[in-house]
Amino acid sequence: MSHTPHELTEEFPELADKMHALKQSNAHFAKLADEYHEVNRQVHRAETNIEPMEQLAEEQLRKQRAALKDEIYALLSA
Repeated sequence: MSHTPHELTEEFPELADKMHALKQSNAHFAKLADEYHEVNRQVHRAETNIEPMEQLAEEQLRKQRAALKDEIYALLSA
């Protein structure tokens, strides 16, 4: 299995324990993390041409990933 960059534990390694705890205790955070994971996989698959897509669609996914990451970080920082 290939390595997928931009996983949340790589983006916020110092907050890995807090992420795990929030996934268990906060349904909204768990949903955001799952959504981030899915979008991140889609971006990776597009970038590596496993599932090529139009550039505009890929850019939209990257923007969605960034917005999810920002929201996740805000919850982690609260």
